[in-house]
Amino acid sequence: MVNLLSRTIMMGTPLLFGALAEVIAERAGTMVTAIEGIFLIGAWAGFVGSFLSGSLTIGFLTAILSGILVAALYGWICIYLKQHQVVTGTAINILAVGLCAFLYRVIFGVPITPLTVNPLPTIPIPLLSKIPIIGEILFEQNILTYIIYLLAPLAYFLLYKTSLGLTVRSAGENPEAVDVAGINVYLVRFLTVLLAGAMGGVAGAFYSIGFLGMFATNIIGGRGWIAFAICFLGNWNPKGAVAGTLAFGFAEAIAIYMQSIGANSFFPNELFIAIPYIMTIVLTISRKSFNVPAKLGIPYVKENY
Repeated sequence: MVNLLSRTIMMGTPLLFGALAEVIAERAGTMVTAIEGIFLIGAWAGFVGSFLSGSLTIGFLTAILSGILVAALYGWICIYLKQHQVVTGTAINILAVGLCAFLYRVIFGVPITPLTVNPLPTIPIPLLSKIPIIGEILFEQNILTYIIYLLAPLAYFLLYKTSLGLTVRSAGENPEAVDVAGINVYLVRFLTVLLAGAMGGVAGAFYSIGFLGMFATNIIGGRGWIAFAICFLGNWNPKGAVAGTLAFGFAEAIAIYMQSIGANSFFPNELFIAIPYIMTIVLTISRKSFNVPAKLGIPYVKENY
């Protein structure tokens, strides 16, 4: 059980990166429906950067840069050109699959054996990691896990306790008021999308160089959409995102555990892989109400006064 809970925290790390990014962007009024593609681009760029340079730091930096570039394209099309966010995001997600497969083959050809890098190491925190049970669960994780679980309360504080957070939330609730106050609504929304791109790039890179140490075009497998769903299920609130992330992380940890003990000899392997996605559908159907930002997904059109 201790190992299962420890893996829950770890597997929730990339989902929380994506979910928090989505919460911030959607609070400003823009759904980042390209999140699956951003995850995948981040995974590809992170692996390529770390493999060629021999540095995981370079890998994560390239993942962040690639995520920002994809998010910039998405934000420019949806915010400034005012195109449909779902259609644009779907197109970018499809493009990302083909682009990553093509560029991977261009750079590495067709390797006989899978190319690998050493993933992020576990960093036990002195003293705290020695606490019975809790220490092993919470304080024997990798650096990204520590970072994101510190960023979550910071994101809540910034969104709900600062004037910057008020501006972000107002851009998604009443953009006209933000405009009248002399603040550029387009810029606010665009910057939150760029932030989502950076965090989504890190989330994708977590799978390739933070956990598995390799890249494949199916490495994300819909987890970007799970992060997207966590934002909805968490009612566009960082606290809800953390709770949802832990729930989905636990589901994924169980799936990995069941496969590791050979339970797939009794049940189809696909059943365990599908657990997080089944959970997404069930929780979405069971929700009774959503605190949706008033102007979510609606392009802002500046009026001439």
